[in-house]
Amino acid sequence: MKRKILIFSTAYHPFVGGAEVAVKEITERNPDLEFHLLTAKMDKRLPQQEKIGNVEVFRMGIGNPMIDKLLLAFYGYRIAIKLKKQHKYDLIWSIMASYAGLAASKFKRGYPQIPFILTLQEGDSPKHIQKRARFVKGQFKNIFKRADKIQCISSYLAGWAKRMGAICPIDIIPNGVDVKNFNQLFSDKHQKELKHQLGKQEKDNFLIHTGRLTYKNGLEDLIKSLIYLPSHIKLLLLGEGEDREKLVKISKERGLENRVNFLGFVNQEELPKYLKISDIFVRPSLSEGLGNSFLEAMATKTPVIATPVGGIPDFLKDKETGLFCRTKDPESIAEQVKLFLEDKLLRERIIINAYKMVRQKYDWDVIAKAMNKLFSHKI
Repeated sequence: MKRKILIFSTAYHPFVGGAEVAVKEITERNPDLEFHLLTAKMDKRLPQQEKIGNVEVFRMGIGNPMIDKLLLAFYGYRIAIKLKKQHKYDLIWSIMASYAGLAASKFKRGYPQIPFILTLQEGDSPKHIQKRARFVKGQFKNIFKRADKIQCISSYLAGWAKRMGAICPIDIIPNGVDVKNFNQLFSDKHQKELKHQLGKQEKDNFLIHTGRLTYKNGLEDLIKSLIYLPSHIKLLLLGEGEDREKLVKISKERGLENRVNFLGFVNQEELPKYLKISDIFVRPSLSEGLGNSFLEAMATKTPVIATPVGGIPDFLKDKETGLFCRTKDPESIAEQVKLFLEDKLLRERIIINAYKMVRQKYDWDVIAKAMNKLFSHKI
């Protein structure tokens, strides 16, 4: 009989971020386990229950994002109790110390005999997270205290777990990359067509950023870095987010609108094409749990510039697997861009080192096996 695991996740497909990708990749690579997932509905058009890959998804709420998240946090444990009576779960797994984490913690209080694994994937700074959770401070800390095992995607988040009062064992198992997908080959014809579509001339260099257009990703600094770079260096921004209008306005105010291309959401299957026709991936983060987008860029053999914050130093070593720039410093970003474009030997060495590291340590097959051991281990 398969071991049954109930996942608590604030969001799930079709709402996709790093955490949701991780759940999908891990569950699909572990067919010997049975996964159910409780999440907030957040869209009236979505069914209450459906099978997605290797996960049976149960949604609760009325289709309003904010209301449904609160319902999950404070009443989700009641739905979990009903599901438990039907399915006899062997383990519960919370994705992040969030709304879903509160539900998992309350469920654990009622069923202390069922092991509780907490995964930390948070990208926002601990200060920002704790400010949001200040109204439920005691309950929020209980998420960490009631966990039987905590899995963190970086050593940075492991340190945060300890500061939040975790007393259980803590394992560091990072997120991964579908190396096969991101290192796929595209014909010269396809690459030329995409370059033509994006207006890339032979002399042009493209900087690229993939991910949410949000404050923590330092995109205002990235756009402003173009002021210190020649006009043939342009920027592709792939993704959507609450800061889009603000960033468009900054581009226009600085006279950079012809050098910044807002491309909107691009799915995982299409991302590699854009990375492969770009010259440098840049994200000058202000906070970062780990940063899957960096690893995806490395898997396409696109060199990376980042800031030494959060979990990034776990995988990025300056002048070995990437280059570091200073936070909130557009000139520093420009300096590192110039270094990559001028020092071809350094660039090639970094590309080789980064790709080798990702393939050996961060492929989803490797991560899924590590998670299987965690699920199977007697807690």
